[in-house]
Amino acid sequence: MDDIFKALADPSRRTLLDLLYEKDGRTLNDLCAHLQMSRFGVMKHLRILEEAGLLTTRKVGREKYHYLNPASIRQIYDRWVSKYAEPWVSGLSLLKKELESEPAMEPKPRHVSRIAIKTSPEQVWNALTNPSLTSKYWYNGSLRGELKAGCPYEIWNPQGQVQAKGEFLAVEPPRRLVMSWQLLIQPETTEEKPSRLTWEIESHAEFAGVTLVTVVHDEFEEAPVTSRILEEGLPIVLSGMKTLIETGGTLTT
Repeated sequence: MDDIFKALADPSRRTLLDLLYEKDGRTLNDLCAHLQMSRFGVMKHLRILEEAGLLTTRKVGREKYHYLNPASIRQIYDRWVSKYAEPWVSGLSLLKKELESEPAMEPKPRHVSRIAIKTSPEQVWNALTNPSLTSKYWYNGSLRGELKAGCPYEIWNPQGQVQAKGEFLAVEPPRRLVMSWQLLIQPETTEEKPSRLTWEIESHAEFAGVTLVTVVHDEFEEAPVTSRILEEGLPIVLSGMKTLIETGGTLTT
C-alpha cells in the first residue's frame, strides 16, 4: 500500500493514469505526446507505477502497451474506501472502464490484471485448478473437467447450475493456463461467441516467495457483454485468490 500511495502522490503519474483511464493500452510514444517532459522522464514515471502494481505492460510485436491494473485499484477499495467513504467507490473501483476499441494494425489484449501473492507458483496453480478451492473465490464456482489441452470444462455453482463453460486450450503447470470462456449466467452472454482467458504464473524476480499472477482476457470482439462483466469481475477473482492463499479466508461471502 505504501508504494501505491507514493506512486499516486506525483501529479505527472496521476496524469498518466488518467490517460490510461481515457484509453487503455497506450504506447510510450502515445503517452509522451500528452506530457511536457522528456521520454526518459515518462519512462521513469511508468516504471514507478508498474512497480507499485497500478499498471501492467504487454509486448505485441515491437510495441509495448500499458494498461491500468484494476486488481490493485480493487485492493485500495477493499482496504480503505469500502469501510470509510462509500461515495469514493465510483472514483476508484471503476477507474478502468469499457471503451470502444479503435481499429489497430495488430491485435492486442485489452483486459490485463496482475496481483502479487506470497506463495509459490505450485500453490497458485493448485488454487486455480482445484475445484474445492475455486469455489471459495471464483464467485462460488467449482471448476470441473479433465485438465488437459483440448478437453472441455464447466464451472458449476452450489445450486447445480453451469455458470460458464469452455475448453482448455493450453495446460502448462504450474506456469500457464489458457481457456476459452463462455458465460451462461445471462441470456445475452449465452448467445455470444467464446472469448479467451490466459493465466500466467511466475516467481517474482526480486522477492523470494512471491508469485506474480497475471490474467489476460481477449478475443472478446463478439462478446461485449462478457467483456464488461469480466472487466469488473476478474480483479475480484484475483483478490479473492490472494486472500484465500495468504489467509485461508474468503474475500466475499
